[in-house]
Amino acid sequence: MINYILRRLLYVFPVLLGVNILTFVLFFVVNSPDDMARMQLGDKHVSQEAVDNWKVQRGYDLPLLWNEGVSGLSKAQETIFFKKSISLFLLDFGLSDSGRDILSDISQRMWPSLALAIPSLIVGLLVNITFALLLIFYRGSYLEYGGLFLCIALMSISGLFYIIAGQYLVGKLLVLTPISGYAPGTDAFKFIILPVLIGVVGGLGAGARWYRTLFLEESSRDYVRTAKAKGLSDLNVLFRHVLKNAMIPILTGIVVVLPLLFMGSLITESFFGIPGLGSYTIDAINRQDFAIVRSMVFLGSFLYIIGLLLTDLSYTLVDPRVRLD
Repeated sequence: MINYILRRLLYVFPVLLGVNILTFVLFFVVNSPDDMARMQLGDKHVSQEAVDNWKVQRGYDLPLLWNEGVSGLSKAQETIFFKKSISLFLLDFGLSDSGRDILSDISQRMWPSLALAIPSLIVGLLVNITFALLLIFYRGSYLEYGGLFLCIALMSISGLFYIIAGQYLVGKLLVLTPISGYAPGTDAFKFIILPVLIGVVGGLGAGARWYRTLFLEESSRDYVRTAKAKGLSDLNVLFRHVLKNAMIPILTGIVVVLPLLFMGSLITESFFGIPGLGSYTIDAINRQDFAIVRSMVFLGSFLYIIGLLLTDLSYTLVDPRVRLD
């Protein structure tokens, strides 16, 4: 187990390095340090002297990847890529191009993201599993066919439609919740209930069909036929055996998502005006703030790798037959 964890942790550095290189190249293909300076200074007709000063203050006056003006290892070290990247592996995100402390912004914005993501995950999981179990319980009936039709219909509709329709119907016509905005503390409930509801409804089609597939696979196992032959009712078999044994893929799917809850939802937070990490990233892209973009991409990649590691480890908890050598 320990050797396996160490091997997986050794993969983290090259993967994160590759992600960092790709993010750097993609960003500077469409932007130059001069473009970033003019965007941050807010004036396309700003003087070149002001642009040069901005680049010097933020470390963008160096070459991008290779510095021919120096010798030895400094050719790679005295570059924007090296200066901006090495601190990321120490989780030191530094300052944004607008001068704000990125780690401080993350620590403030992570709570609205979690306030939205955790209820969406829990409620969505319960609704999807319950709906999928109902489809299995009424297998072969019109209720199952109607439920499958509903799932396909829900999957066929764009997520943006759910957001716009939900805001118009619930927020504007019925005036049950605010259309957008956020407040800390207990007041956050009235702001997150609509995006949570929309997220659950939007994910019901795909989620229920996936869980239904898991339950169908378990329903065809020998132990299910044995349990029924012993006289157990269909409801008893479904909850005591099928659901229990299907928890392995369900649990691993949840574990891999848990670290990513920290990152928030890009689209939902932007549409509902929630000051979380998702909207933070979108705003940084719009402002061409490379420091924030690279930090958020790096953090998201790191958390995803940790999620994959936790997923593998979770197999040993729910299935004693699995051993990681």
